[in-house]
Amino acid sequence: MPPELNLRISPRTVQQETVGKLRLAILSGLFEPGSRLIESQLCAQLGVSRPSLREALRSLEAERLIEIVPNRGPSIPALSWSEATAIYEVRELLEVEAAGRCATRIPTEQLHELEKSLAAFEEAASSNDSLAQVMTAADFYSIILANCGNPILEEVHRGLVARISFFRGRSMSLEGRAQSSLSEMREIYESIAAGDEKAARKASKRHLLKAKAAAKMSMNSES
Repeated sequence: MPPELNLRISPRTVQQETVGKLRLAILSGLFEPGSRLIESQLCAQLGVSRPSLREALRSLEAERLIEIVPNRGPSIPALSWSEATAIYEVRELLEVEAAGRCATRIPTEQLHELEKSLAAFEEAASSNDSLAQVMTAADFYSIILANCGNPILEEVHRGLVARISFFRGRSMSLEGRAQSSLSEMREIYESIAAGDEKAARKASKRHLLKAKAAAKMSMNSES
């Protein structure tokens, strides 16, 4: 007989799912920048207790996706271009280096995974699914970071992923930006596939500069 399977959901699982659902809601633009999050409403929408919700909110605060102000409660941070600039500067330092290193280190099977993630982004770009675009773009870069040969570089970048995705969503909201991103990401992939470190760095930097310009344009249109 097969071993008995314990299907009971642990509080930890509920906690992870609550964080995941709220993170997706924020990245998809469900909540406007600067808007307050009403705990009672979120508890009802998510079907979780207030303690579980508050624990999830603390996790999202650590990711800088929300801010919790005393006597005001949780809210979505107002978009700051100075913060976005800082994020893009650090992205350039990390992702350009990672792309170059990845070009000389990535194993064949991981290169196939990178190609598959690019195809997933292409499908998302064609369907105008903004959340899928953000998630598949994050997957593309996570493979590059995982194969750059520097686990500390990957670790630092992972700490920024939520905020990178936040600004990436704004950048992708511009008409035509997703298709432009696809072309730029394909160039990064082709450089890595060719083992061309210099070309991979150049393609990654070009992609980031264009993404930064698109994010600025999007944020200016929202203000």
